[in-house]
Amino acid sequence: MRPIRASELGTFLYCRRAWWYHSQGVESKNQQELAGGSDFHERHGQGMLRSAALNAVGRILLLLALLALAVGLTLLVLR
Repeated sequence: MRPIRASELGTFLYCRRAWWYHSQGVESKNQQELAGGSDFHERHGQGMLRSAALNAVGRILLLLALLALAVGLTLLVLR
């Protein structure tokens, strides 16, 4: 028995006939729209990775700034 994917469940719930056609190996007629959707998801995923990386860099810079502030205040108090 083969595993069932979440996308198959979504297709089945949205349109049982589309799911059946897909399970029979019938190609969809809207290949251009499907390719456009795949391209969109690829670009969105890359944007999310860039966003996560920038978020991590921002957090590191904030920690460094707080550390510099702590060191500066400590030196100021010890004088």
